Amino acid sequence: MIILMRRGCTPEEVQTVSDRLKDMGYDINPIFGVEKTIIGAVGVPEYDKLEAADQIQGLSGVEEVIFVSKPYKFVAREFRPNKTIVDVGGVKIGGDEIIMMAGPCTVESEKQLFQTAEAVSRAGAKILRGGAYKPSTSPYSFQGMGLPGLQLLKEASQKFGLKVITEVMHVRKVEEVCEYADILQVGTRNMQNYDLLREVGMTRHPVVLKRGMNAKLEEWLLAAEYIASAGNENIILCERGIRTFEPYTRNTLDLSAIPSLNSLTHLPVIVDPSQGTGRRDLVGPMTKAAVACGADGLLVEVHPNPDKAIKDGAQSITIQQFEKLMPELAMVASAVGRELPLPIRA
Repeated sequence: MIILMRRGCTPEEVQTVSDRLKDMGYDINPIFGVEKTIIGAVGVPEYDKLEAADQIQGLSGVEEVIFVSKPYKFVAREFRPNKTIVDVGGVKIGGDEIIMMAGPCTVESEKQLFQTAEAVSRAGAKILRGGAYKPSTSPYSFQGMGLPGLQLLKEASQKFGLKVITEVMHVRKVEEVCEYADILQVGTRNMQNYDLLREVGMTRHPVVLKRGMNAKLEEWLLAAEYIASAGNENIILCERGIRTFEPYTRNTLDLSAIPSLNSLTHLPVIVDPSQGTGRRDLVGPMTKAAVACGADGLLVEVHPNPDKAIKDGAQSITIQQFEKLMPELAMVASAVGRELPLPIRA
């Protein structure tokens, strides 16, 4: 449930309510807003709620007690009516601006990464994507460069003024990846890796949580709840396509998930059209469609020579295609009341 405190309530009143909730067995998460304070309380069986609500309602400073009907609490729209804006070192995801995250699926070499980073930065991207640790269906496929790849991502980001997003796959690697990345990506295969979700939740580092390839929206939001309940509210959801019966595309990009999530949760929503389709020729159209549907950002695979990429070349667009896409995308953003600022060319 959610406890809405009266405007102007004292810190002592907030503490009294928090202490009483803890005595009842609740886990609490207070949010101190500019005008009002909200306390989220979860963890008590359903039959205790009515009695608990009656007791809390009578405490000084309490304006209203609201029940959250969804099984997820902290990420529900009822918990926070206004959309969360995740601030990644000054890059704000969830506001009016569409944030572009672009780069190679996999870090292959310094030359490949730096050439791509320079190009996407010049075209208007704010965040550099690139895999240092790569999940592969086959144990014999390329698994990524590991630590040297992380180091190259950090160097490229500093040189070209970008933030870094990269995937973390194991609880033992979280601290290491945090050292080099600005955003931790939890991939589709790890969406329900609950130990990993709790671990990234304890970091307070921004997290992009990708949808599991077979996950329902509720399952996805419950995965986000694991991160939020561990104390990390800096969560960004990423629609990356689901597995269906259709073999023409690698996955089926579920664009309906974007407006659905915008009504169910306060978390920002981005889209990965590269993984979502697996086809280079579909990345541009799906990127524009995602913005039109209400996405807050895009995660696009860009490679200097996709036909020779170690991994996922078929779904990576060229640098030239990315440069052409950005002004087209800016027009779509403007048409739906959003912004995609582009660098001013001399």
